[in-house]
Amino acid sequence: MSTETTDAEVARTSNTFLSDVWTNFMRWNINAVRNPFVVVSSLLQPIIFLFLFTQVFGNVAGEALSGPISYETYLVPAIVVQIALIVASSSGIGLVDDIESGVFQKTLVTPMSRTAVFVGKTLSELIRIVVQVVIVLGLGVLLGAEISSGLGGALAIVGVAVLFSLWFLAFSNVVALLTRDQESTIIAANMIQLPLLFVSSAFLPVDSMPEWVQVVATYNPITYGVDAARAIMLDADVMTVWNVTAFSGIWNTLVPALGVLLVLDLVFGAAAVYTITRATSADVK
Repeated sequence: MSTETTDAEVARTSNTFLSDVWTNFMRWNINAVRNPFVVVSSLLQPIIFLFLFTQVFGNVAGEALSGPISYETYLVPAIVVQIALIVASSSGIGLVDDIESGVFQKTLVTPMSRTAVFVGKTLSELIRIVVQVVIVLGLGVLLGAEISSGLGGALAIVGVAVLFSLWFLAFSNVVALLTRDQESTIIAANMIQLPLLFVSSAFLPVDSMPEWVQVVATYNPITYGVDAARAIMLDADVMTVWNVTAFSGIWNTLVPALGVLLVLDLVFGAAAVYTITRATSADVK
């Protein structure tokens, strides 16, 4: 039996799942550093929303709130979720760029794990989300928002943003692989992102909106992301789309909200991994 080993066999045996994840993680981070416009623009829009809504609509919107809650405190969790949506939507656009430049086709013919490709890319985008959420939380506090649960609560809000973003990251990548077109990916993301923000609990209490909006908000993933972050922000039970009383206080919001987000993450994550695994270099030319 020959002891000679081909280059492909060497590459295959030397590759591990973690090394593949690390390679993709670093590559996408380097891409982000080389294109700071994407990073800055994805942060700029939520900051504009934060300032505009608090300064222009704060007095009017604040009248719909119950209790001594400032609109700044109420709005910050919505902006946190918006950041997760914007960064997640850009994930698919980055994948389309890879497809159009031929990089993704080259990745598909390597012995690199397809799942590791998706995981490494996702981790790099989660880093962006964490950094931007921390910045927005800081700005929110400067504007007068109060995180009732303290520093631990702030970290928990960052965790909610990460958990929420995973399903939309996966969705964005699936759309990118199915359309292989940047414009279509952008349209699909925006058609879902912006309308769903306004028919959720993001900017106003659900029970103050028309009945049909309340129905939509009940089935809207954004509602559960915002409610989870807002419950931590206020250290209170804030969910109104479900009347959960099986737990105590804040957990009546967190348990169902995080449960919904976890199910979405598993479903869309599995779809993204399946789509990438099934992709061939011929499919994406």
